[in-house]
Amino acid sequence: MIRTRFRKVILVAPEIFDEHLIAGYTNVKHVSVATNIFPSIFESYPELIIFDHDFLGRDLEKILRRIQTNKFYNKIKLYCYKNDANEKTDSFLKVLGVDQFIYKADLAKVHQQKTVLNTVNDMIDHSIIKLVAGVSN
Repeated sequence: MIRTRFRKVILVAPEIFDEHLIAGYTNVKHVSVATNIFPSIFESYPELIIFDHDFLGRDLEKILRRIQTNKFYNKIKLYCYKNDANEKTDSFLKVLGVDQFIYKADLAKVHQQKTVLNTVNDMIDHSIIKLVAGVSN
């Protein structure tokens, strides 16, 4: 789900987060303690930070305000992962600087679409392999 156009990404999520989702990405740094966010930002100067809204709770507001007031951080894109949409909360977070929201339902749709496409591609690949094997015999 994380596009490779971002060279450095910080993911702020709990330790129980599925590590296999970011295992293939060398450009993603996982931060599981809220107090380590700013040292990690200063250390790697990421292009994107993804926050888990449920994990940070009320601390997210303080973190976003601190990011907005510091000119060192003003070029960083901020994404927020949430379980579901809430117009009041989303608009408040948007004012605090969140550029985009990622909802759990959206991730499920993308995963399902990729699964269907992979199945179709596998069927086509298998048919082509059979055809080529038949021609070579």
